[in-house]
Amino acid sequence: MGKLRLEDVGVSAALTALVLVSLPFLDGSSAVDRPVDALGYTLAVAAAAGTLFRTRWPVPTLGVVTAATVGYLLLAFPYGPVMVCLAVAVYSLARRRPLRPALVWAAGTLALLVIPVFTHPAGLGAPAGLVPASAFVAVPFSIGVARRTWDEARSTQRAAEEQQARDDERLRLAHEVHDVVGHGLAAIQMQADIALHLGRPDDATAALGAISRAANEALTELRTTLADIRPGSGPERAPTAGLANLEVLAQRVRSAGVAVDLAVTGTPRTLPDAVDLAAYRVLQESLTNVVKHGAGAAARVEVAYEPDAVRLAVRNPRPSGAAFVAGFGITGMRHRVESLGGRLDAGPVDESFEVRAALPAGGVA
Repeated sequence: MGKLRLEDVGVSAALTALVLVSLPFLDGSSAVDRPVDALGYTLAVAAAAGTLFRTRWPVPTLGVVTAATVGYLLLAFPYGPVMVCLAVAVYSLARRRPLRPALVWAAGTLALLVIPVFTHPAGLGAPAGLVPASAFVAVPFSIGVARRTWDEARSTQRAAEEQQARDDERLRLAHEVHDVVGHGLAAIQMQADIALHLGRPDDATAALGAISRAANEALTELRTTLADIRPGSGPERAPTAGLANLEVLAQRVRSAGVAVDLAVTGTPRTLPDAVDLAAYRVLQESLTNVVKHGAGAAARVEVAYEPDAVRLAVRNPRPSGAAFVAGFGITGMRHRVESLGGRLDAGPVDESFEVRAALPAGGVA
């Protein structure tokens, strides 16, 4: 049967206590009502106790409470808190069941509840008596439907937020893998081209050695990136890439045949992890594009530490007349930077191609 909900137990107990406490005061309050005897107490308590399973089985609960309430009224016992039990059952039905079947059951309850309007000695008769009878069904039913609609809207919103979070995480990982693998493969391709065109064995051996190092570094960084999503990965995994590794990145690109001029201004400091990683990835992707597409095989990298931001710039010569199309790499960089509240601009400037980014650094460390 499963465990009862504490809330349902509390509501049922409160209704039972209300019925038992109020019936002595209602007994004899009207000359036309039937005195409350053991049968009256039994039916009233049955209506209150019947709400105990209103969450698990709202339809059977409504049937039990309706039968007890209508039987109580048909026997001419006085109106009172027994009607509250019926309202609670109707509310639970509307909240827990789809609208159409709930509406059918509520309509059947109302049809039964109308009978005492004509038979009860204290009943108002038609049409005046139909108003309170209808209210005890229509009002709690409307409240229950409103609450169910609100719960469903919250559930839908929560599911959409969770799906968006999963999509954002997939996109983040896609950008990470693209940056790591793309950078490694670009360096490998450059060294392979050099090896293919060299005629001296010693130089070819050096190029192949550079290929091996670039592949090893790319695989190591890829394993570090994928460790973020490995279940149980803890603080012992390799540190995330950041601006502290900028000189290593520049040297790696130089070994791929690109002359990198690195300039750092301001006082380097510890940045928030997300900002540090984003800054590194922007520079990595920009230099990867220089290796793949740049003209003149040269780039200037500028990193400026400011009190509340870190500014990045990568500039390299571009082929004259070359069309600019923002690909996945630049789009990914822009998304990464803007998600942290920064700004990234990329495009041709005179005879160069420039990538400029500004990231909030969280103040002076």
